[in-house]
Amino acid sequence: MSARLRLVTDRTTAPPPPPVLVEPLLGEEPGPGAARCLGLYAKLTAGVGVVTAPGEDGPLGMTVSAVTSLSARPPLLLVCLRDGSRTLTSVRAHRAFAVHLLREEQQDLATRFASPTTTAAERFAGSDLCHVLGVPVLAGALAWSVCLTEDVRRYGDHHLVVGRIAAVHVGGGRPLLWHDRRFRSLTERTPDGAG
Repeated sequence: MSARLRLVTDRTTAPPPPPVLVEPLLGEEPGPGAARCLGLYAKLTAGVGVVTAPGEDGPLGMTVSAVTSLSARPPLLLVCLRDGSRTLTSVRAHRAFAVHLLREEQQDLATRFASPTTTAAERFAGSDLCHVLGVPVLAGALAWSVCLTEDVRRYGDHHLVVGRIAAVHVGGGRPLLWHDRRFRSLTERTPDGAG
């Protein structure tokens, strides 16, 4: 009788699961390649900025072209910082940073802060620097703001950093622009028929 029970039990167990079909891994993510996307991004026109933050051994900073207003109430800015940058690490650690919008004559400053081989000390050398709320601020920018870090989120190879504006200064002048992988200046079009 026990052998009979065993047979009944064996018949009622669930059949083995069907084999799982595994898709081959994609060589890259679906969609256009990185080179085509970079070509698209090059056609975007953006103001050039420098983000600075306090570091353990002195101020840190990097050039950015992805800065945008996010909200007026509360006053929020959004900047994109490259993954792995020392400036991003400092923004996270100190929870504060400054965003500087550069003037059209500040191309050299933008280039210096963008260079991967330039040290932090070399980037700030010769700059008129002050501290606002403990954050290094470059004097002479078209405009600057000191922000308290609200949120940091990674997307791809960059991080979106949201800052609440705690101090702001707006000067005069014309902005430095970045378009088609080159610095540009703002030019106003003369209306048709104007002399």
